[in-house]
Amino acid sequence: MREFSRTDRVGEQLQQELAVLIQREVKDPRLGMVTVSSASVSRDLAYADVYITVLGEDDEAKIKQNLDILKHAAGFLRSQIARRMSLRHAPELRFHYDASIARGHQLSSLIDDAVASDRKRQHDDSEEENG
Repeated sequence: MREFSRTDRVGEQLQQELAVLIQREVKDPRLGMVTVSSASVSRDLAYADVYITVLGEDDEAKIKQNLDILKHAAGFLRSQIARRMSLRHAPELRFHYDASIARGHQLSSLIDDAVASDRKRQHDDSEEENG
């Protein structure tokens, strides 16, 4: 089994801490239900790429608004992270939208449609044979 590197551990803890901080401390009423799906930290711990999803939101303008709110709050979040995680230098936070979950829902929906269409076609074919 692979040992977790320090950057992996910091990224994982950063993800958990940010999830709580965003939910409890970012007071902007325009902010949606943001989930931190992952955080990866650069090897020198200078930067952290934080990937978020916005629950029930696929409108690009709303997603951009949520990212802008988080970018605006990044300095505050960074100072809180430094205190909570006892880091001498907290990484600079860079927020990105994680489209993988939305893409997964789209693919799942397409697969469901294809299966339903295939079943209908099989049903129609068997009726023609029997009819």
